[in-house]
Amino acid sequence: MELFKQIKGDRLIWAIVALLAIFSFLPVYSAASNLAYTGGAGNTFTYFVKHFMHLALGFSIMYMVHRIPYRYFRGLSMVMLPIVFVLLIVTFLQGTTIDGANASRWIRIPIVNMSFQTSTLASVVLMVYVARYLSKIKDKTIAFKETILPLWVPVFLILALILPANFSTTAIIFVMVMMLAFIGGYPIRYLLVIVGMGIGALVLFILVAKSFPEAMPNRVDTWMSRIENFTNGEDTEEDYQIELAKIAIASGGVTGAGPGKSMQKNVLPQSSSDFIFAIIIEEYGLVGGLFLLVMYSWLLFRLVIVSQKSDTIFGKLLVLGVGLPIVFQALINMAVAVELFPVTGQTLPLISSGGTSIWMTCLAIGIILSVSAKREELKQNESEEENPLDILSETI
Repeated sequence: MELFKQIKGDRLIWAIVALLAIFSFLPVYSAASNLAYTGGAGNTFTYFVKHFMHLALGFSIMYMVHRIPYRYFRGLSMVMLPIVFVLLIVTFLQGTTIDGANASRWIRIPIVNMSFQTSTLASVVLMVYVARYLSKIKDKTIAFKETILPLWVPVFLILALILPANFSTTAIIFVMVMMLAFIGGYPIRYLLVIVGMGIGALVLFILVAKSFPEAMPNRVDTWMSRIENFTNGEDTEEDYQIELAKIAIASGGVTGAGPGKSMQKNVLPQSSSDFIFAIIIEEYGLVGGLFLLVMYSWLLFRLVIVSQKSDTIFGKLLVLGVGLPIVFQALINMAVAVELFPVTGQTLPLISSGGTSIWMTCLAIGIILSVSAKREELKQNESEEENPLDILSETI
């Protein structure tokens, strides 16, 4: 088909993403029954179609992005960073609260009337920006003061705008930036200073937020209670969710109850998003859980391969910058379901329902495929230049 001829980049990454997307339809359709009946719609097929549309748009984004030469993302990150700042400020100023806590995570897109989580876009743009800067200073003598304004000020500003409503996303972005900076050769002694500054800024925010709870609606109490309850085992709403998730996992056994036969999906909150991994194991057993673990591990392996084969430092860092958070988020989601990690609200990439998460994951994968497509193009050009038949035909 002509379409497949237009597809460039690492074929195995395409295959992994396609397998995860196809597999996602079964658990999403099954888990959505709870949403359908508690929401009053009573029709799970509506959620199936919605998930299909989200994936269709996500794959369209991935296809269009992977056709863009990855060198253009250098400049695009500079253009998109101010836009991201504005979107985060607009989101923050909405002042949306849930039970008195700041929950300003989404903005509604006019005309199409769709919600959009701005922090996910900010994460991708910031990682591209950091990769651009680190590639720029690679193999140069780095002075800490010279990197504060162009590198760390944008990072901390974005994190400060995301933090009041979403601590887990803020923490993941910060860890990923630190990891990318370490891989990019940023001095460890400077990274330790940044980590110290980050911890200090977080402590200051918590103190201010708790001192002025009415002036600054926040989720600090929620964060602290989740961590405390995770360590001391007290019963809360989050523990109730975890207990239901563990019951679902224990019920799955080796082969599971079968597609659509989950019982816990009817009582487990966020069964189609945050806790979909538990529903997958209940229905598909240990086999289904291992399948997902193998898929994400395989994706990580391909990310490393594509990064190593890239022809530029920017390409290497770009692949790791936008790719590692996908795998890291997947591992966190699985760890929460089996109570190895406190409840975070992170979805399972390409599996959970939800438009923004799927779209931004596909955007990141499109960027990775763009890097691998450039490598394929260079290999093809080299093989054409070294073809002895071409040399012979020119001689004749």
